[in-house]
Amino acid sequence: MRFGGTLAGLLVALGTGARAEPLQILGQPIAPGETRRLELPVGESVGGEVSTPVIVVAGLHPGPVVCLTGGIHGDELNGVEVVRRALAGAKPAEIRGTLVGVPIVNLAAFRRGSRYLPDRRDLNRFFPGTTRGSSASRLARRLFDGVLRHCSAVVDVHSGSFQRTNLPQVRGDLRKPEVLRLAKAFGSQLAIHNEGRIGTLRRSATDAGIPAIAYEAGEPMVFQEDAIDRGVHGVRQLLAGLEMLPATGAAETPPAIYFRSRWVRADEGGILATRAHLGDVVQPNQVLGTVFDPISNQKSKIRAPERGRVIGVALDQLVMPGYAAFHIATDGGPEKAAKAPPAAPLPSVDDGRAASRAELEERPD
Repeated sequence: MRFGGTLAGLLVALGTGARAEPLQILGQPIAPGETRRLELPVGESVGGEVSTPVIVVAGLHPGPVVCLTGGIHGDELNGVEVVRRALAGAKPAEIRGTLVGVPIVNLAAFRRGSRYLPDRRDLNRFFPGTTRGSSASRLARRLFDGVLRHCSAVVDVHSGSFQRTNLPQVRGDLRKPEVLRLAKAFGSQLAIHNEGRIGTLRRSATDAGIPAIAYEAGEPMVFQEDAIDRGVHGVRQLLAGLEMLPATGAAETPPAIYFRSRWVRADEGGILATRAHLGDVVQPNQVLGTVFDPISNQKSKIRAPERGRVIGVALDQLVMPGYAAFHIATDGGPEKAAKAPPAAPLPSVDDGRAASRAELEERPD
């Protein structure tokens, strides 16, 4: 997808021409000015098919089709609420184009309060999916073909994982101009270059020509008003930047952009006591936290390997050696990102191939 260097150019690329016929989502025609609730099949259980709602708000005037997804991981409640509130505030008479939202993609995991599907698969490793693979792969394919392929841009909303919390931020392949402009339009304080591993929703959508970003904020299993409010505001800012909504007034401060980030891990097991906080700028060798043995009282310190900004922190808890405790965004321009190796393909859990080292390493994101 190629366009000029402004949001106006992005708007043209995302399709602002009048639709000759109603938009089709999940095989259903959506007329301009209509708000519809559709059902996306997500599996089967005792009693029949199980589906999750897809909400479509079609404006009276032509414009882009933007999709919001939440609940890819069932324990990330902030994302569910960001999508719900953004949809609730969208009125057909006010928007140009169409807003599509799936508040709870991974319904089975959401009902169990779990990050994963019942078979322990991470749905965000299986996009764009297949029609004959695992349950995760089939669900990914239904969402991708039934909803995402009809959209011009995607915002996928997430939180921290496994008792970690994230500073509000957007992530995407910032080497791609169309993704970078979405990230800037969202209005978050931080934009992190992270194209996503193969199998993630944002990576698969971007590879298919649908620019996608992820909004990350807060921790799992709680609703956090600040993270939610920032997310809803970011969605409205993005829609205004695409001229789908009227401009909100004063221009947002451009985000601080980082093209590299890394996890700093605990070397010893014990109880983690953090010192560094979200948003802190840390210096090389600065103590980020201490791990102490509750029996012997022996202590080990976790130190910053280089200068950077703390964008993710593990909550104080019992940790094992190798536990990813602090996520640090470090300086480095796009030229360094361009030299970074691409994400390694993930062997399918279905085909029996040996897992690569990268797959066996814990990746909190």
